[in-house]
Amino acid sequence: MAGRWIEQWEPEDDVFWRESGERVARRNLWFSVLSEHIGFSVWSLWSVMVLFMGPEYGVDPAGKFFLISTATLVGAFVRVPYTFAVALFGGRNWTVVSALSLLLPTLAAFWVMEPGTSYTTFLVVAALTGIGGGNFASSMTNINAFFPLREKGWALGLNAGGGNIGVPVVQLVGLLVIGTAGAAHPRIVLGVYVPLIVVAALGAALGMDNLRPVRNDTGAALQAVREPHTWIMSVLYIGTFGSFIGYSFAFGLVLQTQFGRTPLQAASLTFIGPLLGSVIRPVGGRLADRYGGARITLWTFAAMAAATGVVVYASGIESLPVFLVGFIALFVLTGLGNGSTFKMIPGIFHAQGVAKGLGAEEATAYGRRLSGAAMGLIGAVGALGGLAINLAFRQSFATSGAGTAAFWCFLGFYAVCFTLTWAVYLRRTEAVAAKPQLSYAEV
Repeated sequence: MAGRWIEQWEPEDDVFWRESGERVARRNLWFSVLSEHIGFSVWSLWSVMVLFMGPEYGVDPAGKFFLISTATLVGAFVRVPYTFAVALFGGRNWTVVSALSLLLPTLAAFWVMEPGTSYTTFLVVAALTGIGGGNFASSMTNINAFFPLREKGWALGLNAGGGNIGVPVVQLVGLLVIGTAGAAHPRIVLGVYVPLIVVAALGAALGMDNLRPVRNDTGAALQAVREPHTWIMSVLYIGTFGSFIGYSFAFGLVLQTQFGRTPLQAASLTFIGPLLGSVIRPVGGRLADRYGGARITLWTFAAMAAATGVVVYASGIESLPVFLVGFIALFVLTGLGNGSTFKMIPGIFHAQGVAKGLGAEEATAYGRRLSGAAMGLIGAVGALGGLAINLAFRQSFATSGAGTAAFWCFLGFYAVCFTLTWAVYLRRTEAVAAKPQLSYAEV
């Protein structure tokens, strides 16, 4: 595909960045956010469609949880090839293609969304929406290449946060439709997104650029797979982003199934948590830029464990107000953690380059090379956390009729993430105080 290509890109060069680089990078960022935003909306489409599926559809709560789990699973796996597509086709070119591809699951859902459609058909169409989850990986890989290390926390946080807002926005659209036209008209939601997908593709075509220096590096990909930090950060990202996307998909169903809310009542509450979690994600990136991603991530997991304890307590006493306080707090904290964990990734590999004795420019290149290769894999594994959450809810509701058992599992996992963050990225700082170049506390 023909497109605009930038032959040289040196964001770490202060003069280049000040004179032209920053302006170009920010322009690409805004259009990237728009495309990723629509991608997230399509990916989370079935968290809204299941609210329209009354008894006439013949799908029980466990079946609905499996529908949204299917979308989560596909979204996680396609993140890996989407990561490499940026270097293969160009960031601008791939954004156009990936945006237009969202028409397929949206139009398919429009076609089948009615009582009498087989459950297998619903599963296939839900799986198609998973391609919207891949947009995140390609978008983050692309934007990571545009910005200097000192601004990656803010840029990646804004890019991801703007994309994540696609989840509450599609839920708000669903609320508007249920509140005005009623739960019998899910196709209105789908019809809203068809022109928005076209707008996102046109915006990318007209406003974005391809970076010629960005190349797929098979050696870097293999090195990232062998690198323990890739897998450690994948676990932490399961705790932050996996929680965000899993809770976003399941929130409405939990309210309907555990607290007996009607579709309208559930939809009127579902969007609040994902909205706050999305908006605060850039704040997590900024805090990580200032205080170190490891520190912000550590205390985020501690707070997430406490909030989960509140949710467990609320489930025990069957208090919806207390449940909402704890659950929405979880969303906010996942947003903070999303920003801080993604800031850590380039910082960790840059610190490794410094520890190897590389000069400033070489360490920066080393960090950019490995972090770009690792981000797609980390994003894919992190999204699988959303699948685990949806399946845990499905099992918990199938066996006990409530989500309490699932929340106990989540609390234990957050404790593991807290311990892992401290042991790998903060305790080591004290242990090697004589060698500050090995410190990960500031990443």
